[in-house]
Amino acid sequence: MDFTRKAQFAAGGHTTETPASTTYSSVLSRDSVCIAFMFAALNHLDILAADVANAYLIADCREKIWTLAGPEFGLKAGIVMIIEKALYGLKTSGADWRALLASLLTELGYESTKADPDVWIRAAFKPDGFEYYEMLLVYVDDILVIAFDPELTMDAIGKLYRLKESSVGPPERYLGANIKRVQLPDGTMAWRIGANKDVDNALATVKATLESEGMKLKGKASKPLPNGYRPEMDVSPECNAVMTQRYQAYINILRWALELGCVNIVLEVSLMSSFNALLREGHLEALYHIFAYLAKADPHSIVFDASLPDLKPSLVVATDWTDFYGDVLEEVPPKMPDPCGNPVNTTCFVDANHAGNLVNCRSQAWILMFVMKSPIVWYSKRQKTVETSTFGSEFVAMRQATEMIEALSYKLRMSGIPIDGPTRVYGDNGAVISNSLILTSTLTKKRNEIC
Repeated sequence: MDFTRKAQFAAGGHTTETPASTTYSSVLSRDSVCIAFMFAALNHLDILAADVANAYLIADCREKIWTLAGPEFGLKAGIVMIIEKALYGLKTSGADWRALLASLLTELGYESTKADPDVWIRAAFKPDGFEYYEMLLVYVDDILVIAFDPELTMDAIGKLYRLKESSVGPPERYLGANIKRVQLPDGTMAWRIGANKDVDNALATVKATLESEGMKLKGKASKPLPNGYRPEMDVSPECNAVMTQRYQAYINILRWALELGCVNIVLEVSLMSSFNALLREGHLEALYHIFAYLAKADPHSIVFDASLPDLKPSLVVATDWTDFYGDVLEEVPPKMPDPCGNPVNTTCFVDANHAGNLVNCRSQAWILMFVMKSPIVWYSKRQKTVETSTFGSEFVAMRQATEMIEALSYKLRMSGIPIDGPTRVYGDNGAVISNSLILTSTLTKKRNEIC
């Protein structure tokens, strides 16, 4: 009754049959959002955000749905009524709204990218003649326009659909992340996203819960997990149902913080996520330790710096493969838009801990990918195979990184962003690097040869 929450009527779409048409709704991948903020800093563009009011109710319903009017309709109770608008709760409402918005964006000259259908681009020029692509991101009814003059596009959308007045302006919060424009030491402007608000709220919740039980978080936690802690070797008593539910809630909070930019806990959250089914008290204590680390590791954010990284020359001399492959060029995707704007370079760091899990001897891969100085992809996951050597685990991780590099390059190219040269990949295993670059090296194991 303090008006901090709202309620609305929604259609019971779960009672209808699955329609033959699509149930797709506009969503964005995390790396697309990261690329967009880096792209804005790279080409010195402004960003404008807006939220469409009652978006679904604007679109016509493409399902054939009827209902019997209830007593709330007064004298019309019991009358058969046809649903004309895409009510909240129907299976195809998201697709109906996206189709309507897509038709408008197409009329405005935007084109949906093949790598991410909810990233739209349009060729444009700055007053000085600089050619670039305007970029527009759509997440259901949240719109983000990146352009030299984003007001033009936002005004065109606002003429047809009502935009929430409080939502129109430079983004301060987008898809749960805190957004802020910052000035870098060299004087250039960049965008920063972070999970400060979410982490602070989570810390307050965890501290209040512990205080109610007569405990508190550790005062010092220099690392996300205690030194030498092996969660798979934990033999402490199993948690009851209440503690298990608490653990699952807390690990979901940490996963969300990881999505919003807490890159420094990607490995630890991945490790601890493996114990939702069989949880022990020591695992919950380790989770408290991660929160204690976050309490001291402020700020929980990343900056999308579009400047060139200062990279040392490669210590490895690449072999000439012309005799094997001829004078070939890198394959580019078909129907790729002509690249324009400032070019970017990409960097990847990859590592693996051989037999890091002492119970099943599986290794954990860790991959971090940059576009310019902006972290775009962070990844950590347990490998599916058991490798008998450090070389094997590192080689599998390098293969995973190569696939992710190809995916990132495809997304950049389909967004019209020029790529300057190949991706520089950094690893710490000399044998892996040598076997990847020297054509005379041989791989005895077939799985490594395939990698």
